[in-house]
Parts: sequence; C-alpha cells; structure tokens
Amino acid sequence: MSDAESEDVSRLQSGRDSKKNDYFSSKNSSFDKIKTELKIDFDKGYDENLYSNDRDSIEYNTSQYTVPAQLLNEFTNEDSEPISKSRSKRQIVSRESDYQKRRFDQILTPARHDAFSEDRKDGDSDKGRSFADIMRERDLEREEERVHRAIAKKKEAQSDNDKEDKESKPRKRRWDTSEPSSDEASSKSSWSDTQDTSVTKKRSRWDQTPAPVALGSVTDAPTPKQSRWDQTPIIGITPIGLQGIFFFILYIINFHIGLQTPLPNMIPQMPISFGTDVSQRFYDFSDEELDEILPVKGFKVLDPPPGYASIRTPLRKLVATPVFSNDGGFTMQEVDSAANKQLNAGLPTDIPGVGDLAFFKQEDMKYFGKLMDSTDESELSVEELKERKIMRLLLKIKNGTPSMRKSALRQITDKAREFGAGSLFNQILPLLMERTLEDQERHLLVKVIDRILYKLDDLVRPYVHKILVVIEPLLIDEDYYARVEGREIISNLSKAAGLAHMISTMRPDIDHVDEYVRNTTARAFSVVASALGIPALLPFLKAVCRSKKSWQARHTGVKIVQQIAILMGCAILPHLTSLVDAIGGGLEDEQQKVRIITALAIAALAEAAAPYGFESFDIVLRPLWKGVQKHRGKGLAAFLKATGYIIPLMDAEYANHYTTQIMKILIREFQSPDEEMKKIVLKVVSQSAATDGVDSTYLRVEVMPEFFKNFWVRRMALDRRNYRQVVETTVELAQKVGVTEIIEKIVDHLKDESEPYRKMAVETIEKIIAGLGAVDINKRLEERLIDGVLYAFQEQSMEDVVMLNGFGTVVNALGMRGS
Repeated sequence: MSDAESEDVSRLQSGRDSKKNDYFSSKNSSFDKIKTELKIDFDKGYDENLYSNDRDSIEYNTSQYTVPAQLLNEFTNEDSEPISKSRSKRQIVSRESDYQKRRFDQILTPARHDAFSEDRKDGDSDKGRSFADIMRERDLEREEERVHRAIAKKKEAQSDNDKEDKESKPRKRRWDTSEPSSDEASSKSSWSDTQDTSVTKKRSRWDQTPAPVALGSVTDAPTPKQSRWDQTPIIGITPIGLQGIFFFILYIINFHIGLQTPLPNMIPQMPISFGTDVSQRFYDFSDEELDEILPVKGFKVLDPPPGYASIRTPLRKLVATPVFSNDGGFTMQEVDSAANKQLNAGLPTDIPGVGDLAFFKQEDMKYFGKLMDSTDESELSVEELKERKIMRLLLKIKNGTPSMRKSALRQITDKAREFGAGSLFNQILPLLMERTLEDQERHLLVKVIDRILYKLDDLVRPYVHKILVVIEPLLIDEDYYARVEGREIISNLSKAAGLAHMISTMRPDIDHVDEYVRNTTARAFSVVASALGIPALLPFLKAVCRSKKSWQARHTGVKIVQQIAILMGCAILPHLTSLVDAIGGGLEDEQQKVRIITALAIAALAEAAAPYGFESFDIVLRPLWKGVQKHRGKGLAAFLKATGYIIPLMDAEYANHYTTQIMKILIREFQSPDEEMKKIVLKVVSQSAATDGVDSTYLRVEVMPEFFKNFWVRRMALDRRNYRQVVETTVELAQKVGVTEIIEKIVDHLKDESEPYRKMAVETIEKIIAGLGAVDINKRLEERLIDGVLYAFQEQSMEDVVMLNGFGTVVNALGMRGS
C-alpha cells in the first residue's frame, strides 16, 4: 500500500470516529436534559423499598391529560334529573290510562239541596240546587251532545261529497299519458302549431318530444320571447321576502357610511320600520307636547346636569342599531330543569303556625298560600280563622311528620261538626283533584274523609255528589287497596246519607252523556247495594232496567246488577230470581250494547251463584239460545259466555244436550282472530268439559282435533293470558278423556324450537301428571316423555322454576320406571 492510500484510509477512519462521537454526545446531552427535567439521580442506585415515595416529587406535565368527554357530560347533563323522575313516577297520574284521566274532566258541582232534612220548610230551596234543576241540566247536556253529533255527522258527509267531487274531476295531463282526443284538447296550441296574431299565454311543454312539421306549414309569426328561467334574479324584480330586503338595506347603509346627506336612491318612498323602532319611541318631546300630556300645575321642568350634552349627531342616528322583531331567526331557549325550579322556588318547610314540615311542594302554594301571608289574625273574621285552622291541620296531615300527622288527624276528627261539612270538604276535595297527587297523599286525605264522615253523619248530604266525583275514580283504579278504600268511603257515605238521598243524588248520572260517568256510577251503586242491602235497591233497579226514556239508563241499570254480582259473590243467591227477572228483558233490547251488557251480567250472576240457582235462569234460556244463533262478533262472544256459565249449573241430561248444540258454534269460532273471542271460547270449552253430563268420547272425536289444531300453536304461547287459558282447558280435557290421550298429542312439543312453546308444554304435562298420575302411560310414551323433558330442561336459555318443577314431577310420578 502506498503512502497516499494509507493516508486516505486513516482520513476516512478519523471521519467516522468523529461522527460517532458527535452522535453519542448528542445522545448524552439529551439524556442529561431528561435527567435534569425529571430530577432523577442515577448515582443513588436502585430503590431498596418497593413503595418508594420519590416518584411523588416528579413533576409531570398534566395539562395535556383531560377527563373523557362521556364521563364529563355524565355529571353536567342538566336534563337528567333522577330525583324528579322518581318523584314523577310516584304520582298517580303517571300510571293512569287515558280513560282513567277523564276524571279530571269532572267538576266539583255546588252543594245540593237536602230534600230529606228534618228542619226543612216548604218552599225552602235556596240552600242548593234541587233535583229538578239537575235533571234539566242533564237534559240540556244530552241535547247539546245530540246537536254536536249531528253537526259532526253532517261535516263528515260533506267531506265525503267533496272527496267524491274531486275524484270525479278530470286529472291534469301528464307526460306519460296518452293525448286526449276531445275537441277542447285539440284546440289548445302547441309550440309547433301556426301562431295566431293574438298570442295567448300557454302551458310549457318543454318535456315533450316535438312532432315533425311540414315545410309548407311554416308561416310568419311573432318571435316568441326568450325564457330567462336559468338566469340569476335581480334584486327588486324577484321578490326576496322581508329578510332579504332587510339585509339589502343594511348593505346600502354600510356602503354609504359616513355620508351626512343620504343619496337619492337611499331615500325610500315609505319609511321602513325595523320591528320595535326605539328611535321613534324615544324621540325628544317639546315643551308644548309635554304641556298637552301632563297637567301644567304640579310639574316643573328640571334643568339638565352641568356638563350634559345630548347626542344629536345625524350620522349616529343613521347607523343606530335597529331593534330586531321576533319574526324569525334562531333563539336560544332557556334551560329550565326540575332541579332549577326547586332551587329557584325557595319554598320554606317551616310554616308559621304549623311547624317544621317534612316537605313543601310548589303545588301546595295554590292551596296553602294564605298561611304564608303575614296577616294579623285579629283582623280576620270567624270564617277566615276557621279556614286557616283547617288549612294548618290539612297541611300537617299531608306534609307533616308522623307524630304531627297523628295529632292533626285527631284534632280534625274531634272538631268536624264544629268546623262544618262545607268548610272541610271545600278544602279537602280540591286537594284530591290535584294532578300531582301521590299515593301516600291520597291515602291520607281519603283517611281524613273516612274519619270525618262518622262525625258529620247526615250533615254530608249536600256534599254527597262532590264526594262521589272524587271517590268514584278509585273504584276503577289498578291498585287493589285504592279500590278497597273507595268502596269503604262510599259504603260509609251511603250509611250516613241514606238510600233515598243516594238515589236522588246519583239518578241524574245514570243516563249521563259521558260513558265514564255512567261506568263509575254503576260501580258506586253496587257498593251502595252491598252496604244497604239488595232488597232495598231492587225496586229502583227494576225501574231503571225497564226505562223507556233512554237506552243509556237501561245499560247502566244492567251494569249495576253485573257489578253487584262481581262484588257480592254468592251473597246474591237469595235475590237471584229477582235480579235475573229485572234484567232478562235486556236480551231482546233494540240496542246491541244493552243486549251485550245483559248477557255479560247473566254470566256474572251464574258465575257468582255456581253451582246453584239453575232454576232462576229458566226465563232467559230461550232468549240466550236465539242470541247465540243470531249474533256475530262481540255479541256472539257475550252470549256464548252467558251460556257457558249456565251449563255447569244444569243437570247431566240437560248439560249434555246444550253442550252438543253449542259445541258446533264453538268449533266454528276456534279459528276466530279476535283475542277476546278466543278467551271466551277456551273458557266455555273448559267449563263444558268439566260438566258431568258431557261424554268423553264426544270430546275425543269432535272437539280435541280442532282444539289442538287451532290453539296448540307457537303464537298462543307468547300471550300470557291465552297461554294460561290454554293450559287450564287442556288439563280439564285430560281429566275427561285421560292422561295418555293428551300427553300423546303434546309430548312432541317438548322438542320444539320455541322456548315459550316448550315451557307451555312442560307446564301442562306437569299439571296433568300431578293431578292424575302416570299410571296409564305406556313404555314407549315414557321414553318419549323423559327424552322430551330432558331436552326442554337442558335447552332453556335461563333457569325457570316451571322447567324444574315439571322435570321433578315427571320423574317422581314415574318412580322406578324413570330409571
């Protein structure tokens, strides 16, 4: 190697070494920088303690780390108020249906005249409305309802006629329809026709293909005007609305800003007002104008403060910001949540003269607001003092602590006659009509009414209807205990007021135009009958059920009998013949609604009297059978239900005959799509199968094939009510035809794909074997049964007690055969 080559090699090596040193020096400098920033001493060695606290002194840059947006919004969302939601769920109105909410449409009528008062004088009727006044009001309401119905019917007929007229008019020509061949259509000009000297405006046919025109047909004609539809409209020609004009004027003002004298094209012929024009409202008044507005004497013109100078610059007036009107644009809505309402209300819980309450709601201010006034009670009258005393007691009962509530309830009960019925009910009943009332508050107020009824006794007569308006909706409440409370109040009210006053009070509501009022009145009458006895009410019921004045009265009378049977049960047996005789004529009434409710009432009477009282229904058997043959739909369902409940009361030979006759209609209705009809058919088949006179061979040959074909399907297992009724009917059929016949037909359903369907099959088999045993099951059926039950038990998606009970019942019933 020459000296020159060796020098080149050494030079290259030295260059590489210098680059390497520069690289590591830069690395070490950055590493030292990191050590300096993090304040870490690497010469100390390793930490001997696992949980060293030295890392707490490290300064991290936490400004770039934030809370996730979903977690941050979870606590800042003002719309979600869990407390207000739970409170609204406690309100009674939150769980009521639209039908139950119709109770708010009722009004608390004024006090009525007590016609049965002992100190009543002849002609003394100025203390309340009489029975004649109320009946005249009901007649007027019925007439108004008739007129409204006639007007609605007339409008409907008129709208139908208008619709028919529109349909009869020729439709507009479309591009895809053939050309009309009438003379009128041919008389219309087209763009290819010869133009007449008098050019008329015609419809555009730009979307139609032009027809070829002969050269000889072209003549001189005025040149048509060129279309400008695809050009940008010029401001002033095309209307652009108020907002467009507004922004256009603002543009001109901003363009010519600084000009003391406006340009000619800036002066409008009519002044434009921008919404509320402040400049026009607050212009300077002259002394003469002020003298005309204000009296001369008693007023003085004040001198302006020293150094004050009013703004009179025309330029500032020209470009003053106009006040926008509320015609359009985006407006930010105020956020108003339930929590803000409660915080802003600032409602106190310490009421003067009451004490520290458990709570005080915004709605209470409407009824107890007088207690918040700082009025000197020495200046109040006796009635006002009594009113405030009742308010305090009711507020303690409604919102107070348990000890406060107990003492207040005792006071208001002991002083009930001293306060008077009017003063008490005028404050209690509006509270019960409040929409935000909760269950606990309603329970306490109903307890107050119950307590004071015993003390007031016959003093409640003028307020019976008011009390019924508030208490009757409890009879149709979904809560069982609320219904019991309502019955107790009406029962005590009828004992205090007497039967005669109850009838005179509730009689106008029997044929009310509103079906809701008639329904609640019928239920209230049934409670009166249970409290005062059916014999006392029978003459009135017979008169109402045979009324010729209105079918609504007959309908309500029959419904009263139905509710009496449902409420009293077998206690109607001594009066069964009289009740059936009172409503028997309704089966042949001219109104279908009356016929339906009569059949349902007879079914309720037969169900309550079972297994006795068949002789009482002799007078209605023939009308029932005629109705079964004549009716369809809902009417047929009601008559089938009545017949089905009477058949179990018959002797064996009569039961067999009627079952054979009615089963033909039942088998026909197996295919009905109506859910209500299906439930009634299943119930009638179940009752007919349980009757002694029905032959098992007839059920096995005629009924069972169609029954399993139409009811043992997957869709029936999805509806809980139909599911239960299908199981009960199948169990009744098994008791009649035997275990083997039924299990043979449903054992294959244990391996069905639908889990609810498998569950229905397991529950049916469990009830059949638990009641009848497994002695009649052969060996082959045992194997299929065990295999199916095991499959259904193993394939369940979630553990169910039905599957467990079914498996245990089958294994225990088979015993040694199951092994």
